[in-house]
Amino acid sequence: MASSSGTKPSPLVRRISKAHGMMFDLPSNMGDSAADIDLVPSSLPSIALVLRVANEIQDDNPRVAHLCRAYAFKEANRMDPTSSGRGVRQLKTYLSNKVEEEKDEIKRQLARTDEREIQLYYQIFFEKNIKEGQDTKQPEEMAKLFQIAMVLRDVLKNVLPSSQVDHKTNKYIEELESRKEQYEHYNILPLYAVGIKQAIMKLPEINVAFQAIRNVENLPMPLAHLISDVKLYVNDMFDWLLSLYGFQKGNIANQREHLILLLANIDVRGRNLETYYQLDSSNIQNLSDGIFKNYESWCYYMHHSSNHKRYPPGYAVQQLQLIYIALYLLIWGEASNIRFMPECICYIFHHMASDVYKILSGKVHPLSETNQATAPDQEYFLRTVIKPIYKVLLEEAKKNNGGKASHSKWSNYDDLNEFFWSENSYMLRWSREGAKYYFQHLDEIPVPNEIVNPHTIERRKHKTNFVEGRTFLHLYRSFHRMWLFFIVAFQAMVIIAWRRSGSVYTVFDEDFLRRLLTIFITSAVLNLFEAVLDVVLTFNAWRSFQFSQILRYLMKLIMGAIWVVILPIGYSISEKNPTGVIKFLKHWTGNMQNHLLYNYVVVLYLVPDLLATILFALPLLRKKLELSNWRIVTLAMWWNQPKLYVGRGMHENFFSLLKYSMFWIMLLVIKLTFSYFVEIFPLVRPTKEILGMNVENYMLYKIVPNVAHNVGAIMAIWAPIILVYFMDAQIWYAIFSTLFGGVLGAFRHVGEIRTLGMLRSRFRHVPPVFREYFLPPAHHDSKTKLSDKSIERKNMSIFSQMWNEFICSMREEDLISNMDQELLLVPCSSSDDSVIQWPLFLLASKIPAALNLAKDFKGKEDTKLIKLINNDFYMHSAVVECYETIKCVMDSLLEDEDDKKIVLKIYDKVSNSIREGKFLKEFKISCMPLLSVKLEKWLKILMTDYGDDEIYKAPQITKALQSIMDTVTHDVMVNGQKALQGDPVYQNSKDGQSFENINIQDIRHKSWKDKVSRLHFLLTFKESAADVPRNSDARRRITFFANSLFMNMPTAPKVGDMFSFSVLTPYYSELVCYTDGELNRENEDGISTLFYLQTIYPDEWTNFRERMHYKESKEDICNWATYRGQTLFRSVRGMMYYRKALELQCALEFPNHNASSEEDFVRVQALPDLKFTYVVSCQIYGAMKHSDDSHDQSCQRGILNLMLMHPSLRVAYIDEREETVNGKSEKSYYSVLVKGGDKFDGYEREIYRIKLPGPPTKIGEGKPENQNHALIFTRGEALQTIDMNQDNYFEEAFKMRNVLEEFKRCRWQRKPTILGLREHIFTGSVSSLAWFMSNQETSFVTIGQRFLASPLRVRFHYGHPDIFDRIFHITRGGISKASKTINLSEDIFAGFNSTLRGGYVTHHDYIQVGKGRDVGMNQISSFEAKVANGNGEQTLSRDVYRLGCRFDFFRMLSFYFTTVGFYLNSMVTVLTVYLFLYGRLYLVMSGMEKEILENSIVNQSNSLEAALVPQSLFQMGLLLVLPMLMEISLEKGFRTALADFIIMQLQLASVFFTFQLGTKAHYFGRTILHGGSKYRATGRGFVVFHAKFAENYRLYSRSHFVKGFELAILLIVYEVYGVSYCSSSLYLFVTCSIWFLVGSWLFAPFVFNPSGFDWQKTVDDWTDWKRWMGFRGGIGIQPEKSWESWWEREHEHLKYTDIRGRVLEIILALRFFVYQYGIVYHLDIAHHNRSWRVYGISWGFIGAVFLLSKILSVCRQKLGIELQLVYRMLKVFIFLACLGITMVLSKAYTLTISDLLAAVLAFLPTGWGLLLIGQACRPLSKGIMWWNAMKEMSRAYDYIMALLLFMPIAILSWLPFVSEFQTRILFNQAFSRGLQISIILTGREDKASPK
Repeated sequence: MASSSGTKPSPLVRRISKAHGMMFDLPSNMGDSAADIDLVPSSLPSIALVLRVANEIQDDNPRVAHLCRAYAFKEANRMDPTSSGRGVRQLKTYLSNKVEEEKDEIKRQLARTDEREIQLYYQIFFEKNIKEGQDTKQPEEMAKLFQIAMVLRDVLKNVLPSSQVDHKTNKYIEELESRKEQYEHYNILPLYAVGIKQAIMKLPEINVAFQAIRNVENLPMPLAHLISDVKLYVNDMFDWLLSLYGFQKGNIANQREHLILLLANIDVRGRNLETYYQLDSSNIQNLSDGIFKNYESWCYYMHHSSNHKRYPPGYAVQQLQLIYIALYLLIWGEASNIRFMPECICYIFHHMASDVYKILSGKVHPLSETNQATAPDQEYFLRTVIKPIYKVLLEEAKKNNGGKASHSKWSNYDDLNEFFWSENSYMLRWSREGAKYYFQHLDEIPVPNEIVNPHTIERRKHKTNFVEGRTFLHLYRSFHRMWLFFIVAFQAMVIIAWRRSGSVYTVFDEDFLRRLLTIFITSAVLNLFEAVLDVVLTFNAWRSFQFSQILRYLMKLIMGAIWVVILPIGYSISEKNPTGVIKFLKHWTGNMQNHLLYNYVVVLYLVPDLLATILFALPLLRKKLELSNWRIVTLAMWWNQPKLYVGRGMHENFFSLLKYSMFWIMLLVIKLTFSYFVEIFPLVRPTKEILGMNVENYMLYKIVPNVAHNVGAIMAIWAPIILVYFMDAQIWYAIFSTLFGGVLGAFRHVGEIRTLGMLRSRFRHVPPVFREYFLPPAHHDSKTKLSDKSIERKNMSIFSQMWNEFICSMREEDLISNMDQELLLVPCSSSDDSVIQWPLFLLASKIPAALNLAKDFKGKEDTKLIKLINNDFYMHSAVVECYETIKCVMDSLLEDEDDKKIVLKIYDKVSNSIREGKFLKEFKISCMPLLSVKLEKWLKILMTDYGDDEIYKAPQITKALQSIMDTVTHDVMVNGQKALQGDPVYQNSKDGQSFENINIQDIRHKSWKDKVSRLHFLLTFKESAADVPRNSDARRRITFFANSLFMNMPTAPKVGDMFSFSVLTPYYSELVCYTDGELNRENEDGISTLFYLQTIYPDEWTNFRERMHYKESKEDICNWATYRGQTLFRSVRGMMYYRKALELQCALEFPNHNASSEEDFVRVQALPDLKFTYVVSCQIYGAMKHSDDSHDQSCQRGILNLMLMHPSLRVAYIDEREETVNGKSEKSYYSVLVKGGDKFDGYEREIYRIKLPGPPTKIGEGKPENQNHALIFTRGEALQTIDMNQDNYFEEAFKMRNVLEEFKRCRWQRKPTILGLREHIFTGSVSSLAWFMSNQETSFVTIGQRFLASPLRVRFHYGHPDIFDRIFHITRGGISKASKTINLSEDIFAGFNSTLRGGYVTHHDYIQVGKGRDVGMNQISSFEAKVANGNGEQTLSRDVYRLGCRFDFFRMLSFYFTTVGFYLNSMVTVLTVYLFLYGRLYLVMSGMEKEILENSIVNQSNSLEAALVPQSLFQMGLLLVLPMLMEISLEKGFRTALADFIIMQLQLASVFFTFQLGTKAHYFGRTILHGGSKYRATGRGFVVFHAKFAENYRLYSRSHFVKGFELAILLIVYEVYGVSYCSSSLYLFVTCSIWFLVGSWLFAPFVFNPSGFDWQKTVDDWTDWKRWMGFRGGIGIQPEKSWESWWEREHEHLKYTDIRGRVLEIILALRFFVYQYGIVYHLDIAHHNRSWRVYGISWGFIGAVFLLSKILSVCRQKLGIELQLVYRMLKVFIFLACLGITMVLSKAYTLTISDLLAAVLAFLPTGWGLLLIGQACRPLSKGIMWWNAMKEMSRAYDYIMALLLFMPIAILSWLPFVSEFQTRILFNQAFSRGLQISIILTGREDKASPK
């Protein structure tokens, strides 16, 4: 049975109406009559079905249709008598009016009364449709008719009492009800369906699997099954489990089909179908092992025996295994959000499996005579088990406060799941009371120490095992070993450089070695710091810890403290002349003196590390130890391994370990060498000089009087160097990974065929390789010995079918023209063909070239001529093909045997002469061109279409043939007449009697015409086909496919033996397809999306028009545009290529299926359905059906149209319904699966409906929740996740069988769990920004992920289109994680989870999937912000911590630098610039720089600038370009890569990458400090619009503009006050790079903004900006409308941040006071006074300014309206007073103009710093009534910044050429021309229109 759910019939939802791009015409009777269905609210779903039936039978019997509507009205009143539901009253009113109108108008047709009318109609309908259709109609049609019949039954019972129903009608009703389940809509398997038996149900593997689950004969049946008057059917194991536990029928039907398909696909492999009668027990065991592997591991971890292997006597093992599998799948299928908690599901299954065992053993009987009435209903399991846990999840999710609350204040999915890792979870006891069962205390999942007394359960749940606190310290804690290594190495290098100028011989000095050993003291301190962090950062989770965990943390803390004491004491004892702290310790220890004691202590300290190193070198041993459950081993590993279920045994084999270890050893050696000689050693001598200097003239007030000024100078110099030291490993990783990734790609044969020339040279090898990879070995001719020619011919025959389908698919996609298609197609050769025919693009111009070669040949020997022709394989092939084809054509034309003998005689003459080497002697090859001309005329006659072939064409052919014969015998052959003289047939030809009998019939056949046309092309086509195909994307696809055949790809199995798989696409409300209005809507420049697409895809537009024969309709144009956007239509079309490929593969596997046995025909028809399923999870599709929004309606129609276009497409959605329970309206939620219905009625068909415990998307992130609810509807052993902006290609879909074979490749007893695939970014041609992103993304998904997978072994799941081991992941939490906020980047957590649970991820270069990317500046920035937010949240996550701690050292380095480390180092790059400039500012303002530069040693050192060069390269994005260059070099050649690099720089790629660096740094840092990360909808359309200045300011003000102005002020102050050595080229490079960064951050959004420098737009932008700044905010005012609303939202993260975030924000804001502190002492008015009073007076000035602003603000409120004149006079007075004070100061205290300008530079940053502090102290600012004043002050700053930004833009906009130059930078050249022309034309039309 393939059921929907429950007892209610499945409603058929609204039809398509007025759909754009509609592929089907709706019937005429489905017009306005369906409008009533649209009015049905979700609370009355059954009414929709009644109304639809009324519409269906309207034409057949209007009176019965009227009765149906009357019944609908009555039912609506019964279901909601008070009309409390939404939309119910409107429906009732409509139906009431409709029924009244029809009551008297519509007459009866069959009887005089309604009672008799409905009975007769019901009988006629049943006999005509139900009875007769059982053997003639499809199951889907029968299901539809059944639903109509059931509605008619209900209407009949409503019209007349049951006692008045006649016998015949009652009989029909009973017959229908008894077979109800046989008439329901099915998904893939019509298990119990009535109708024509489907092909898939004829497969033996399906039947065998079906029979296996129906084996219930010896199971203890519930009593209700044995009582005749109780209708409880137990047909199979699923029905049996339903009767025990109360699962939903929709879940039962879904999992029944799921298990049957799994069994069928797994069991059929390698089986003989002729003797296939039962399941193989080993295959069932393998499936059981796969499903229960996690459960067994969990039981082993929990020290409990697993229940799924408990087999009571008297039952077959196979039967019991299937029952346990079915039980697990039913639990999983109904678990809803609990599916993200795999161990919770294990816990539930554990108890229920135990219960099943007891029932089977007879210890418990679930139903008896006394409690039969209390049997579990169909929602019992949902209500008693799932819903209580869901409520706990929901309550915790509410504490999240929409992502604003701290992670430590609520429990996420991981916290609640990890509760089931502890023994305390068993306190949630399973109880059974007869038929009822439940878990005690399940309504409140307690924390462990609350288990003892459940009554003390608090409302707040505590964290479990981990606390996600917002602090950067997580980075240290997670990667402690890395930081320890780098810090200790830095200390060691400083010690080496400090001693004896860094000489190598220093290592032999005893004193030096002793000082070098101090690194272990540092190591002990860092270990203590880690132990402290362990305690502090996990304290909130201690209530969930076991005592052993707490003891471990405390012991590590104590041991760390002990070592921190012992090591320094030991060192002090060994030191002869101690100083500082060591001297104090020496005094404390007395006169003890032992030089070796410290060495012994160090050795003892290193013992644990030595043991860890030994285990590192023995990964297999360590894995065994970590996974062991022995108490002794657990105790031994207790110190090093925390008690956790995941993260154990993740070690790689020794060879893999060796590879990535050698990589990192080499990298670290080079990195440390570079750091020593470039960063550290050159700075040591200047540092010593600076420390020894005596600074006389210190220009600032001494805040800390006892500290030497030199210390500040040392810190200013060393601070940026230290940051660069920690950051530059990222640079070295980028360089090394690029080099090694390129080498690895070359070894994998990437880019071996990258041009059409390379393709031509190797095309002859493609067919045999194709057959080797794609035709299963069983189909190779191993028994029959074939000649080489026969094998080659067969290879070509097989290859041609796929190749031609590939070429045709590109033609359908308009990538190639008709001519390109003709040239690329391979003729389908038969075994009778004497020659192998190659595609014409290989043979083009070869015959004319051969003729010219022959004509000019002067030699005498045949061998030389033959050698010349054979040198070109395709020339030789073309000659042979022409020679043989001419013979074949003539033979088919000539009917007279004598004529055929003449031709045969000549051919024999040619063959003999070639064999004897006399061809040149017997034939005049110089006359060959003349023969070619005659042949061309002859072929033209054959190709010409005449009206009467008999009368005119035959004589023309005869004359042409005679002319050819004359040329051959007289001109070409030497003594040709003499050679044929003795032949009587030839005598007839001389008399003109030959070739008169022509066979005209064959000329009409298409195959014959194609042969003639091909021959004509070969003879006449003289142009080169080197540029075929012309489309670059078509070339790329052809070359990539050909190249992939020579890569390391597994051989494809038979289709029946391949892995079955599903594709899942999550969808929300993105664009489905374009409408005509959307395409032609013009932006403010007059540019429409259609024009844009026509311009950037000109060749595809031309090809499209050619395909449409230049008569394209609006619908055709919409479809063409849709397939060029990032639309759902494009994704679905691409994924459906999998099915198309499977159909072709079946045809190749069973080449004679139409003529051979029925079994082959059945398999060809059924295997695609068996192997492939595609589900699109349209989360809000149900809401769209009832929405009034035009976009939602368009999306809904588009999705429905997709289902009608693709019958195998399935759509899952969450349906929200209002249901009346106990008189109250409540919302219920369902997971629903639908498919396309009959294409002639335009409805979808509901297949399954499974009730949910509540709204699933309210708990976690939207996308993973969307995937999770649809996951239960997927099928197969593999699952490919595809985003809505992806595409696929037919030729790549053809390789799916091959790539799925990778799951069988075992590595170190492990099989891969995720197969990584590469992507092609298809949006690269949209704009220059899209091209930058395309190249960046392409390099990441190719060379980047290739190297991550091997050798580094740290590739994860970075998004789609990876392929998951479905069984592995559905039993381990799914294909993503969904906890709110922390799992914002949900995809990568699937990779983390897979790795932590023992899986591993591979990457494969031989297959690719298309993907779209963001194409506009604001879109890209939003995407980068989202990813940076996600990485910030990852930093805080338990997954990153566990991977960082559990990976070995080198794998941990790989993990760090390829995930969160990249974003941290991006932030460090920016911080380095800040530290460098603030350090320089301090040196300048303090006078230290002048003192230092007077020292010749320091002055000559450029070490600081040299050390900052790597940071500058990273900052400008040049390192991001390295992998791009390498991958482009591999795939397109080095010259292309170099050209692309130059073009990218000319198009300002460095500006773009520098700007995005700021985006990464800002959002990554802000997320860790304050949170506020959220999903950012970037939009996936084509950006052809101009973003207004206000919009750019809103997006980038705080992330880029403020920071850019800050750096600019730093540079200005440094240039004004500094005395630098500007002649240094390194200094200029570093300073210029910082100015470049400033310019990029300030102006990149405007440079990359379409029409950003258009004068009129600039004016409009300024007007819009002023309106936005002046508009008052308030409740309901969007940030896009008002500056005030934007300002509130921009600083919203500070509203919810914790005290740690506020303190850090205040500390960071203090840097803005440095300007004032430094500059005031350099003012002329200060007269070189260094007193604190100078600084104090400056603050007094600031206070006065604030006081004046407050006075003016108050006066404006008090006097601004009523006493306007007084207010104005007050302002004048204040202005004059300020002016007077300024003049007095200038005269009395020498205040100068430069002082005023300097004061601006000093006080503006101070004011901004005060603003930041005020915002961080938001509650305090509001408490002292300062918030509004701060807001106005901030508005003033925004005005100033906007003016400074706007002035350069306005100046550039005034210059006309700038706008044109910008357009050429932004878009490709063709669009630039189109844009300019469009503007000109628009201007001309505007001028012409008034006239």
